[in-house]
Amino acid sequence: MAKQKSGEIIVGLDIGTTKICAIVGELTDNGIDIIGIGTHPSKGLRKGVVVNIEATVSSIRRAVEEAELMAGAEISHVYTGIAGGHIKGFNSQGIVAVKDKEVREADIARVIDAAKAVAIPLDREVIHVLPQEFIIDDQGGIKEPLGMAGVRLEAKVHIVTGAVSSAQNIVKCANRTGLNVADIVLQPLASAEAVLGEDEKELGVCLVDIGGGTTDIAIFSGGSIVHTAVIALGGNNLTSDIAIGLRTPAHEAERIKQKFGCALASMVNKDETIEVPSVGGRQPRVLGRQILCEILEPRVEEIFQLVHREIQKCGYEDLLASGVVITGGSTLLAGMPELAEEVIGLPVRRGMPRGIGGLVDVVKSPMYATGVGLVVYGAKHLDRRMFRIREENVYKKVKGRMREWLEEIF
Repeated sequence: MAKQKSGEIIVGLDIGTTKICAIVGELTDNGIDIIGIGTHPSKGLRKGVVVNIEATVSSIRRAVEEAELMAGAEISHVYTGIAGGHIKGFNSQGIVAVKDKEVREADIARVIDAAKAVAIPLDREVIHVLPQEFIIDDQGGIKEPLGMAGVRLEAKVHIVTGAVSSAQNIVKCANRTGLNVADIVLQPLASAEAVLGEDEKELGVCLVDIGGGTTDIAIFSGGSIVHTAVIALGGNNLTSDIAIGLRTPAHEAERIKQKFGCALASMVNKDETIEVPSVGGRQPRVLGRQILCEILEPRVEEIFQLVHREIQKCGYEDLLASGVVITGGSTLLAGMPELAEEVIGLPVRRGMPRGIGGLVDVVKSPMYATGVGLVVYGAKHLDRRMFRIREENVYKKVKGRMREWLEEIF
């Protein structure tokens, strides 16, 4: 990692569908200080998945250069996020016998291995194995089993899997710009690190991260993650709806959405008007702002209906005492929390990155939730360096396993 005068540097690289954002954090005695940020429009992704490596590489390079200049430090390692419709999460559990009637590190590693020993297709790989709770001799709700007495150890885990090719393409893009990927992190998990409080996770909360290409969902209950999902709809769908509905170029549709957009038509004054540029050199037209909101409202409603269906499907609807937290760039649209409350029927708030120092005013926006979250995640997992894509050499793997078994027996 690049060293600076006082502390360790951690970099979060959020490779999104609409923007690529590099956020540089410095570990201090009081926590994390954000010391640099660089953003650049993203051209090489579609619905959270890399579709053009060259375009993505040049955007990453520009964002990282900007962040390096601001932070005054060289960037070599990054934590990067992954999203897209290929992401699937499911719960699993494993049981092992405890050797010396006291739980050691090796037992915890074995029980997590047992829990993740599930059949996964060859084109998918495990991105995260997230322990929810441990059970020792039928005593449940244990978060940290190390050193406890017992003969049988059970682990309940949430496993997140993704397409191997998508993870490889993200790593490839970062490597092409001279960066090493320290770890790949599920984007809603990163966002949760930045915007959710421990009390919210304990009570039960649903995080909805609405980005440009995807809407990511993470549900927490009892302090641990219980469900993850990705919906392939996002802010870009809103922009294309405006472009088609108002017959205006896509970049103008984006500007109109950001400046005049509102998710609830009832919040807009009937007399307000907006000027809409036309396509093909025709004269701009003046339309009521209400028309714009009538285009946006059904699409935003559809996104929240899909979120609500996902919450119902996993059966945690009654356990979300803290309600719903929405974050991501698309939630800057006026009227979003109000419409979400109407559709989902739970209290909703906008999530901003918090619990950090340094350039707080610059990153205090839902847009930067994932980037800041990646830095926070990196700070928590500093010892687990270098993400490795599935080892190709099966012989090495088998040899390693055999050695482990023999060491355990003798």
